[in-house]
Amino acid sequence: MKNLIIILFFLATNNIFSQTITGKITAKNGDDIPFANIYLKKTKFGTSSNEKGFYELKNIEKGTYTLIVSSIGYKTKSLKITIKNNQKLIKNITLSDDNSLDEIVVSGTLRPVSKTASPVPVEVYSEAFFKKNPTPSVFESLQNVNGVRPQLNCNVCNTGDIHINGLEGPYTFVLIDGMPIVSGLSTVYGLTGIPQALIERVEVVKGPASTLYGSEAVGGIINIITKKPSNSPKLTTDTFVSSWGEVNTDLGLRYQLSEKTQGLLGLNYFNFQNRIDNNNDNFTDLTLQNRISLFNKINIERKSNKVFTIAGRYVYEDRWGGELDWEREFRGTDIKYGESIYTNRWELFGTYQLPTVKNINFQFSANGHYQDSFYGTDAYDAEQFIAFGQLVYNKQIKETHDILLGLAYRYTSYDDNTFATYEDDGITNKPSIIHLPGIFLQDEISLSKRKKLLLGARWDHNSLHGNIFSPRINYKWNSRNNSNIFRASIGNGFRVANVFTEDHAALTGAREVEFKGDLNPETSWNVNLNFVKKINTENSFITLDASAFYTYFNNRILPDYETDVNKIIYANLDGYSVSKGISLNTDVLFTNGLSINLGATLMDVSVTENDIKTRQLLTESFSGVWSISYRFNNDFKLDYTGNLYGSMRLPLLGPNDLRDEYSPWYSIQNIQLSKKFTNSFEVYGGVKNLLNFTPAANSISRAFDPFDKQVDPNNPDALTFDPSYVYASNQGIRAFIGLRYTIF
Repeated sequence: MKNLIIILFFLATNNIFSQTITGKITAKNGDDIPFANIYLKKTKFGTSSNEKGFYELKNIEKGTYTLIVSSIGYKTKSLKITIKNNQKLIKNITLSDDNSLDEIVVSGTLRPVSKTASPVPVEVYSEAFFKKNPTPSVFESLQNVNGVRPQLNCNVCNTGDIHINGLEGPYTFVLIDGMPIVSGLSTVYGLTGIPQALIERVEVVKGPASTLYGSEAVGGIINIITKKPSNSPKLTTDTFVSSWGEVNTDLGLRYQLSEKTQGLLGLNYFNFQNRIDNNNDNFTDLTLQNRISLFNKINIERKSNKVFTIAGRYVYEDRWGGELDWEREFRGTDIKYGESIYTNRWELFGTYQLPTVKNINFQFSANGHYQDSFYGTDAYDAEQFIAFGQLVYNKQIKETHDILLGLAYRYTSYDDNTFATYEDDGITNKPSIIHLPGIFLQDEISLSKRKKLLLGARWDHNSLHGNIFSPRINYKWNSRNNSNIFRASIGNGFRVANVFTEDHAALTGAREVEFKGDLNPETSWNVNLNFVKKINTENSFITLDASAFYTYFNNRILPDYETDVNKIIYANLDGYSVSKGISLNTDVLFTNGLSINLGATLMDVSVTENDIKTRQLLTESFSGVWSISYRFNNDFKLDYTGNLYGSMRLPLLGPNDLRDEYSPWYSIQNIQLSKKFTNSFEVYGGVKNLLNFTPAANSISRAFDPFDKQVDPNNPDALTFDPSYVYASNQGIRAFIGLRYTIF
């Protein structure tokens, strides 16, 4: 009897779980989809399709289920199924393409292309990314981008630039809507005052892009893409205040000029007037600022959908830092030390598609930058005008060649009151005027459905330095379902240095600036390898993005703080410099509302002269960033962002300098809680710099004697006033609260 019960139980169990679901997963064009995820919702039954797209789920209990099928690059499909006793259910499934997770980028090839299809690796950071850590400027927002570090260059005026993979700010080319707007005199100011309510996304390309963008794009490019008027909300407002007394307001307004003309008006206002000295050195910890920026973009509809977009921006800023009791009447005197900078800046840029059958675009930009400033008693008055225009012709040939041909011209006029714009006699003023005509050609070759080769070359003629030739080669391979992508590139860079416009360390402090010989242009070669792995699981989307880079410089121009502690000496390097390293980005998006972004970069930036290798000043060997977000069911969202930097070698004033030669490892961490009450109304708040990290209190050398009145001039090794020992902001922990209101 016992044996009979066992047999009956075995037969019943076998009958219940002998059901099978099988089939094939294909795309709409008939291609097999390998490694697709197939599972039954709310069960533990799941599998993946094989290399031919076939799948099989075994031992399923009879009943009704929801079958879920997903694969990277395709829309997830769900369908109800019912399986009966002893049934082998055959279910072939066709998936539709899904480009929602594949952004369109323009920075890598100068034409719109999906991020996956681009042979040039382009990182894309959306508006939502920057909202996780709201800041008054794009300059500060980039602190959470892997391999990108906003570097302050002055403890007093708090001006700075953007480092990519350890290379200084002048090697980073900043664009707005693809136009070269931020360079030269605006290097340290161009990223402030851009209304973030109007930013759609920011594209980052690491490594030389000189073939398309010219000689300044040696280290990489940052392309700020603003919203189109047609896709923008009617009204966007974003205002926040901090416990330090900062006030920032962004405003975006869409308007209709006529039936075929739409506009987008933007405003940014930032004000900080609180004299804070937490490190008790009698100097402001944070520069006082009063800034307003106006932005206007107009889109005109034309026949055959031809493009005509024109935009402009105006920025005015009054900033100063210095001794706490400095007043405006002390400007330019040695009564109290202050660094006072008035900036006026205008920009104009746009694109006009010619009314021809051929696809020809005329892209143009112009900007004027005026600066009236005092660094203690040293006046620095400068004026710069840049005009740029290029014709770009794009043609597809036999579906295998995508040709891009461009003619470009750039005019730069720069004048200041330093010896950089004097005649050889040292008395007569001689403004710098540079004409830079150029031509570039790019051919994107489709070797097969999964292989691309990009060949590019650019020739420019610099009226001061002669001919410049910049070639590049990019190769891309991807797997059938784009889950694996490999890219390799090699390119050349060329840069002409403009010391006073790009490096405010040359202006601040008591050190004398000296040029050693004529400064010849820098040249560089770069190799970059990039691998992207996409993993799609039942509950998450995972993207791994790894890169290795190597850049070799000749004639590099670096400030020398160490040969003579009383000077900053600029000269071409008698040797070579190398920047090399590896980086890894990890993006994980869970279906339960949790998203994680982690990044780390390990690098070695060195200078070799007279067979002696030294580590480059103000360059970290390691950096890490993270952004962790969780969205609750009640429309609350928690964002935890931060970064971690390794130690940097810092500029000292010789062996008598008591400051540390290396900075400590440090981390800036922030937390934010936001709540959406409706689609239009959102409140957010949090704490910045949770660990309250600030540099050492003695970062400014001899802050008690900023005019060196007590220094013996006969003692060359004596310490002097020096605010160039800076690697992080003196701004400590602070709370903030803000409000966003949007009308769609």
